[in-house]
Amino acid sequence: MSRYLITLQVPDRKGLVEQIAHVVSRHGGNWLDSEMRHIDGIFAAIMLLELPKDQWDEMREALECIEELTLTFSKTEKVAKPMHRLSYNLVAYDRPGLVHDISNIINDLGINIEQFSSQYESASHTGISIFRATIGLSMSKPSLEDKLAESLYTLGDDVVLDKLSK
Repeated sequence: MSRYLITLQVPDRKGLVEQIAHVVSRHGGNWLDSEMRHIDGIFAAIMLLELPKDQWDEMREALECIEELTLTFSKTEKVAKPMHRLSYNLVAYDRPGLVHDISNIINDLGINIEQFSSQYESASHTGISIFRATIGLSMSKPSLEDKLAESLYTLGDDVVLDKLSK
């Protein structure tokens, strides 16, 4: 069995996930992990699949036959999970450069961002632009957790940070 990380983009329409799942299943693939979103009329997906080596080319060709679909891929290998993982929700007033500032803080501490999902919205009671992110992290030293929170709060008084898991 081989593992592949696949990204897909296609104009969104009803039935895409079922169509993709059918192709994967028909070629003996196992759907291990995925993130899918509808963004500005585009369906975007990133998926980790495992399937028999001799089925990869046929499966890729079948996916590429889906109308207007763009596909990229990389062959991967199973890796060991990190020792200390954390997830946070972060909310702040939206402003240019915020993701850059957040990622700089995390990188400067030697922490790896494993998952980053963000949304832009307007606060219902004030109309102020709000940035929301869910961030999954892995770190070598659990002692970095307090330093991370302290550093993220330096971004401003508007930052709200909630730890989701330990």
